[in-house]
Amino acid sequence: MSTPDEVSEVTPDPLGEISQEDQVQSAEAELTGKAGMVGAVTLLSRLFGLARDSAIAYVLGTRAAADAFYVAFRIPNLLRRLLAEGNLTLSFVPVFTESLKKSKAEAKQVADITFTILLVLLFFVTLLGVLGAGLFVRLTALGFAADPQKFALTVSLTRITFPYIFLVSLGALAMGILNARRKFLVPASAPILLNIGIIFGAFGLSRYFEVPSVGIAWGVIVGGVLQLLIQIPVLLREGFLPRLNFNWRHPAVRKITRLMLPSVYGSAVYQINLLAITFMASYLPTGAVSYLWYADRVIEFPLGVFAISLATVVLPTLSEHAADKNFARMKHAFREALATVWLVNIPAAVGLAVLAEPIIALLFYRGGFTQESTRLTAQALQCFALGLPFVSATRITASAFYAVQEAKKPVRAANWAMVINIVAGFILMWPLGHRGLALGVGIGSTANFLMHIWDYRQQVGSLGLRSLLTSLVKMFLGAVAMAAALLTLRHFWNWTFAPLPRRALFVFAMIAVGATIYFFTVLSFKVEGTEIWRRRLRSLLRRRKKA
Repeated sequence: MSTPDEVSEVTPDPLGEISQEDQVQSAEAELTGKAGMVGAVTLLSRLFGLARDSAIAYVLGTRAAADAFYVAFRIPNLLRRLLAEGNLTLSFVPVFTESLKKSKAEAKQVADITFTILLVLLFFVTLLGVLGAGLFVRLTALGFAADPQKFALTVSLTRITFPYIFLVSLGALAMGILNARRKFLVPASAPILLNIGIIFGAFGLSRYFEVPSVGIAWGVIVGGVLQLLIQIPVLLREGFLPRLNFNWRHPAVRKITRLMLPSVYGSAVYQINLLAITFMASYLPTGAVSYLWYADRVIEFPLGVFAISLATVVLPTLSEHAADKNFARMKHAFREALATVWLVNIPAAVGLAVLAEPIIALLFYRGGFTQESTRLTAQALQCFALGLPFVSATRITASAFYAVQEAKKPVRAANWAMVINIVAGFILMWPLGHRGLALGVGIGSTANFLMHIWDYRQQVGSLGLRSLLTSLVKMFLGAVAMAAALLTLRHFWNWTFAPLPRRALFVFAMIAVGATIYFFTVLSFKVEGTEIWRRRLRSLLRRRKKA
């Protein structure tokens, strides 16, 4: 896909009533506002996820029933990652957006055909999963076969939870349609309902079954139904509730398939990468796997709350500009998304590195999670944090590739990143232990991002990243000022292992101080992407003066 040199940086307003600068600032404000909204809802979902995990732990503890449930839920959850959320949306939204440019009727036809194909495919996948549950359990947890009762329970729970893939995949299609229509709030809220369903299963349904884990498994299905149902009223209001359409020779089908197959493979590569890291960690002293797992759970917060949320919001915008062949606006939106995600995740990375031990202590230091566990998990978090800016940036670059309907290059980059990750982790694990494996993830993510940038530039031409580099330096200086202040404050005040209320006060106060210092530093440096913040701050100050 080539980019014409004649395309202007910003398409002029045809009526001449709105300046080019106002158009760009309006688009930036809309993008930032919607990303913030989705990020807030995602944060709420993550909090409900923690409540869900606590509910399961409260009801099942660490007994055999808990092992059986986690194995049973892991199978459809893995298929969800490969087939539904992310991959389906990434593949569907660009093609659907392109059809929207032609007419609403054409877009409705694409949605109907995709729905029909997905319905048939999911029916057979679900049927295969229910009938072949015993085989799936043997493949994923062969050791359970030594305990016939535990094995039988796992098979039973797998049969109950497997239809979740049917529900969540249809929900993902609904999410893709609504995101392309710039409706983000309801789709982003849907995962909260899964967590609510499981909590309901733990505290409500489990009391009606002899084995409580059966009630929790049915809670998964309740959550899946709720995830789908919450989006139906919005689909009806938008006029996009899918109907059966067996016109499977439509060109859009080939486009979606061409994008989705590499995307599924790319997700499989990521899962293989996680398995490889876990496999290598199993050769380290006891606890290494747990340190990495807990640290990864913390890193998922800034990734999910902002990077993934911003990628979700920016994909329809990039796809629309690509469909219009307005490559200058597409590149501008791409640069703005990168600047915005770095504006938040660079200080987040530095903050997590500096406050790793207090944060881990606040979240996990209790019971069998000792001070030593806290210290070693914090080390893993610090190493993961170094790669956070690049991991978050690849969420944006991946969306940029799919917006121009290019799927092969991100997969090739993922392959190389996996090799680099494994090799780096293998080399570093011997002198650094579990820290080396965490650093390997960051090295692989950095390589992945750089390959994305190189390939995307080859795909669409110059990206105009020089101005972004200047902003990056300013963000880094702001993060350094924040780190210096936090380290100084920690020297005189440290409640890392104090009673829980003091721990919470300490962490929240440190975060508030660090965020304030960073916020005002980047505002004074006039970093790209902070103009909206400056305008809002000036407006707030003017209102106070008038009052």
